[in-house]
Amino acid sequence: MNIQYVQGKPLFTYINKNKKQYPYLTENIETDICIIGGGVTGAIASYYLSKNNIKSVVLEKKRIAHLSTSVTTSLLQYELDDNLSDLKEYTTLENALKSYDLGLKALDEIEEFINTYGNKCDYKKRDTLLYTAKNDEINGIKIEYDLRKENGLDVEYIDESTNKYSFDIKAGIISKNGGSELDPYKYTNQLLDVSCDMGAKIYENTEVIDLVHHDNYVEVITEFGYKVKAKKVIVATGYNTNLFTNRNFATKTTTFNIVTKPVANFDGWEDQILIRDNSDPYNYLRTTVDNRLIIGGEDVDFIPDIFNENLANEKYEILENRLKSMFKDIKGIEVDFKYCGTFASTPDNLGFVGPDKKHSNLWYLLGYGANGILFAVLGAIMLTDLYNGKENKDMKLFKVDRFDN
Repeated sequence: MNIQYVQGKPLFTYINKNKKQYPYLTENIETDICIIGGGVTGAIASYYLSKNNIKSVVLEKKRIAHLSTSVTTSLLQYELDDNLSDLKEYTTLENALKSYDLGLKALDEIEEFINTYGNKCDYKKRDTLLYTAKNDEINGIKIEYDLRKENGLDVEYIDESTNKYSFDIKAGIISKNGGSELDPYKYTNQLLDVSCDMGAKIYENTEVIDLVHHDNYVEVITEFGYKVKAKKVIVATGYNTNLFTNRNFATKTTTFNIVTKPVANFDGWEDQILIRDNSDPYNYLRTTVDNRLIIGGEDVDFIPDIFNENLANEKYEILENRLKSMFKDIKGIEVDFKYCGTFASTPDNLGFVGPDKKHSNLWYLLGYGANGILFAVLGAIMLTDLYNGKENKDMKLFKVDRFDN
């Protein structure tokens, strides 16, 4: 089946012309941990393992950072896809607030990486804005603001009288230093460069076709017959988990993005704050270091092996019109890139981290939802602790079986 996970011309893989190439596996090898998946999640895992002197091997079936990583906007923020009050059916307020704190911790971890190894991925810390232009959503935004404020988060409430942006805001929450942005292709390769310097091995164009589980290790079998013998295997393949389990981890959706050509100014978009509206599905907006505007959203249910070009073009047009209506003072907005990709979400907006229920040497690192990169950072730390015999108490929030009846 030819499943259409990514379509169009993704910005970050296109503009990075000097692409790094990695070898494919041509021999049988052994390692402590084999990471399956060479996107940003696998790279993050490799970094934290290598940093803690745990030998790792990364196997990517295609090119490093060219699948889901290529279509992420890398608009990073501690908040979840849904507001705190909307998550009561699936988790406790305490757990949701804890995930906010963990998101801030993950943002700090990324900044520490940049401070240590240099900013080679166009990293920028940003404030974030959650807003609504609808009168009937004002109360929901106020409730979200009060919950954040009461629990020590650095937030500011704005409304029509204090709106400093060029688009309509009935109510909004500015989170100070609540997010960051980066180039996911560059970030992935920088993580892998650092990991390789510490002994990690990276292989692309090396598809895993089977796992053979033993008591104390796993044989990872690749398409050309070469094997990796690993004490543990970390699945970092995002939504594509069918080879490893029949478990239905998440709901898949297709999200759409457009990127403009560089613009001359950001009039009406003060400090290039990261923006998310309160709609369902929501729109999200950021800028880039070369002065482009990115807007994404208009999610639809994912349908395997079907790509509806007419629907995609309708979504791109909606996004373009919305962008132009929000920023009428930014002249010369012209679309340069259009692309869409598959993402996964869960009822409580969190990913999955931890051992498989059947095979104890098979671990998952699945950063689902809008905070996938942040969850990957947190999960990599947790799995590194687990390998060293320490179970992180926060890992229970990401338990693989937490939705089982």
